[in-house]
Amino acid sequence: MGVTKRYMKFVKPYRLQIVGTIIIGVIKFSIPLIIPLLLKYILDDIIGGAGPAGEKTKELFTIMGIIFVIFLVVRPPIEYYRQYFAQWVASKVLFDIRNQLFTHLQQLSLRYYANTRAGEIISRVINDVEQTKNFVITGLMNVWLDVVTIFIAIGIMLWMDIKLTLISIVLFPLYGLSVKYFYGKLRHLTRERSQALAEVQGHLHERVQGMPVIKSFAIEDHEQREFSNENANFLDKALKHTSWNAKTFAIVNTLTDIAPLIVISYAGYQVINGNLTIGTMVAFIAYIEQLYGPMRRLINSSTTLTQAFASMDRVFEFIDVPYDILDKPNAVKAENVQGDVSFENVSFRYNDNEALILENLSLRVKKGETVALVGMSGGGKSTLVSLLPRFYDVTEGRILLDSIDIQDYQAQSLRSQIGMVLQDTFLFSDSVRENILVGNPDATQEEVVTAAKAANAHDFILSLPDGYESKVGERGVKLSGGQKQRISIARVFLKNPPILVMDEATSSLDLESEHLIQEALEKLAKERTTFIVAHRLSTITHSDKIVLIENGEIVEQGTHHELMKQQGHYHKLFQIQQLD
Repeated sequence: MGVTKRYMKFVKPYRLQIVGTIIIGVIKFSIPLIIPLLLKYILDDIIGGAGPAGEKTKELFTIMGIIFVIFLVVRPPIEYYRQYFAQWVASKVLFDIRNQLFTHLQQLSLRYYANTRAGEIISRVINDVEQTKNFVITGLMNVWLDVVTIFIAIGIMLWMDIKLTLISIVLFPLYGLSVKYFYGKLRHLTRERSQALAEVQGHLHERVQGMPVIKSFAIEDHEQREFSNENANFLDKALKHTSWNAKTFAIVNTLTDIAPLIVISYAGYQVINGNLTIGTMVAFIAYIEQLYGPMRRLINSSTTLTQAFASMDRVFEFIDVPYDILDKPNAVKAENVQGDVSFENVSFRYNDNEALILENLSLRVKKGETVALVGMSGGGKSTLVSLLPRFYDVTEGRILLDSIDIQDYQAQSLRSQIGMVLQDTFLFSDSVRENILVGNPDATQEEVVTAAKAANAHDFILSLPDGYESKVGERGVKLSGGQKQRISIARVFLKNPPILVMDEATSSLDLESEHLIQEALEKLAKERTTFIVAHRLSTITHSDKIVLIENGEIVEQGTHHELMKQQGHYHKLFQIQQLD
């Protein structure tokens, strides 16, 4: 299906408003078409007509009074409502598109976000969608109004003089050929320019987020060169687009300027030879402007529409990104989850051309058990727990929750049963209260406070300038690592899920923060099936089961005492950490 047909699905709910806007616009553009006829009448019938000067003056002021009423009373509200409804419809269409894009964003898997820069995504949702607005205003409204204006003008001109009208439109075929030749390539150049702009925005977005790194490594000069390269690429694409656009206008405007000269030459010849009145000639020249003014706007509209179509291509290219994680047609809702989890012969790789991260891994976790996953970095621990909420789907094997394959559950309902506390805590730039409410947006203030107390966060929150209403800044920049972590734990307390995943939740904290958080996590883990990914082995000795994973495989598993007795890999790792 073409992009125009797909875009029209968003426009269809507002078709009545569009038709109404076009009707109002036809009235608005028809009013100025009175002026040339008025000129003809005044020149030929009033000034050039017979009768005393007093009657001529009275007739002149009477007709001009009517025209003033039309232009001062009738035309302004018509102009207002045409502009208002045109912008209203376009804004509503953009609202609907962005809503669908955000829904689409939330359904894309983490694999997509791992391979795509946030700035490029934002560019499509903001810049490209905004550019498509011109399709509604220009393509569905202004173009039709200009076409109707041209036909009305040609109709009046044919009524006045057929031969002169045919001479007036003799260059029309050249317009059509020019548009076809120039605007095919312009659409391609516009897409290239939009992509280059998205790359600049993506680069800039990353650097703004990474400004502390840039400053700490004193690499401002290097980053300036990198940004200049990205900016230069955009400049190159923009100048190519500008050059081709300028050629288009040079050719088309030349045709526009020549046409009136041809008409003036022929009309002047006819007046000299007595075949045409001066009033008709003046009216005809005025109608030439009424004819070629819309033609110039149509050429401008072609440029605008080309940019809109290029942006529509990019918007629908984004909408067509497939989903990695899909619910089966008969997927069931995860309710009353007990928390029995089984990994059966699970293998996983992030991309088809990459090596396996996990290979033929099997693990059984009973309801309410606490299982610690340990081992060297890169062994696959975090990858394993990311499969449980279906951030990714297994490459081979299956994962069972309460004896049901997790792919048979609705993904959103499955995730609602799992609480996650991660090492890299993400906070939104809202208030502390809003960030805790992520765990349950419908919770009361009392429930928020209870969750914060359970997470050992209540006291430090009260010490903030505005307490629970304090803004935390982008990504929680105004809070310490331990404070951010306790807010993330409060979220999970508020969510109250039967399954808990803690991925390196205390690895980068000071001892005091670690103690407070460890205490909150132990409270949180009670009577829940809990997975702990840990680097510090001293924090997981209480676990019901410790699983050592290396190179995507389970090497050892058992309690702390059992694994210490075996004096294998775990024993060696524990001894090294104790010495440290």
